[in-house]
Amino acid sequence: MELLDKLNWRYATKAMNGNVVPQEKMDRILEAARLAPTSSGLQPFEIIVITNKELKEQIRPVAWNQSVVTDCSHLLVFAAWDTYTADRINEVFDLTNKVRGYENEGFENYRQMLLSTYPQKDAEENFTHAAKQAYIAFGMAIAQAAYEGVDATPMEGFDPEAVDKILGLKEKGLRSAILLPMGYRDEANDWLADQVKVRKSTENLITVLD
Repeated sequence: MELLDKLNWRYATKAMNGNVVPQEKMDRILEAARLAPTSSGLQPFEIIVITNKELKEQIRPVAWNQSVVTDCSHLLVFAAWDTYTADRINEVFDLTNKVRGYENEGFENYRQMLLSTYPQKDAEENFTHAAKQAYIAFGMAIAQAAYEGVDATPMEGFDPEAVDKILGLKEKGLRSAILLPMGYRDEANDWLADQVKVRKSTENLITVLD
């Protein structure tokens, strides 16, 4: 029940107090994101961790001027691959073979299937798929943050192209998908801090087919 208690405690923090999250907590949050499941195990994204004050100040105006961007301890940018390429797919499969110490025929056949599928698709379709995988890691980071007692603010309210330009993501073959400021709530200035959490009832959200 401890994790559920923590998830009930968390909310999309609207004001942060600027206090720094200890590095050991951030390490565990990022590790949770790294361990997230992704389609075919490709992990088609990177996580940019920003503590630099000047960078945060550049991003804030293109993120609806939300104060958590500059008042957070760490600003996480989940940036998905702009498309799937043969090199990117092969790199993951080669790494797997190296770590496991052997090649598996079925695994190699699966590699060829992906190579004959993804690189031929439209880049925008591939980015959309990659961004969905980034969201899985994003969710894991939020859950681990709650477990650590760290506040987080899921943010889709920003100009992706502007953030990409500020961080030079295009040159790296990446596009920003979602932002996640992390820090500690400023309860005195956060209108949402004392509000009751509202979610759909279990009956209205979950359908069980026996």
